[in-house]
Amino acid sequence: MSAVYRLMYLLGFTPWDGVLPDELRDLIEGPNALPPGRALDLGCGKGGKSIYMAGHGWQVTGIENVARALADARKRAEAANVAIDFRRGDVTNLSDLSLEPGYALMLDFGCYHGLRPAQRDAYANGVTALASHGATLLMMAFTRAVPPIPAGVSESELMARFGPSWEMAWSHPDRAAGTSAMRRAAAGWFCLTRH
Repeated sequence: MSAVYRLMYLLGFTPWDGVLPDELRDLIEGPNALPPGRALDLGCGKGGKSIYMAGHGWQVTGIENVARALADARKRAEAANVAIDFRRGDVTNLSDLSLEPGYALMLDFGCYHGLRPAQRDAYANGVTALASHGATLLMMAFTRAVPPIPAGVSESELMARFGPSWEMAWSHPDRAAGTSAMRRAAAGWFCLTRH
């Protein structure tokens, strides 16, 4: 999938980068908004969601494996006058990034669903190691396989991988998100809370 994302950024076809989902907006600004703390944006792309969170008082770390996207994210954050710790790295090897545990919010807008099963296990272990107790993981993912996405995501699959350390706060597996391409691919939302 990494090669696919690099190609999409090279072509300038990144429909996920222009989307600010209501689910994230609710967590940041809604009536039951989380108090600002440390946030981890997994697969941050061009940084739009990281910039949004930082602009609302969050201390954000953005992880991205595509150099071109990360360069754009840094430029956009500078233009928005927000400080974000952008790091080039692989979400399946978070321990390689020397991040300090204690993230209160973790956002995944379309990263996890592109991983193979063994990579999903490594991702779950890395995220769990970095999450504070009571942390929230907000994930938008395709709920069925759509090439090049190898397998859809379900509530039961997430709970099997994240195990007893997390509970499902809510899920909307049929909720369309963002662009028409995302709606056609059956995008859904999952919100997990760390014990």
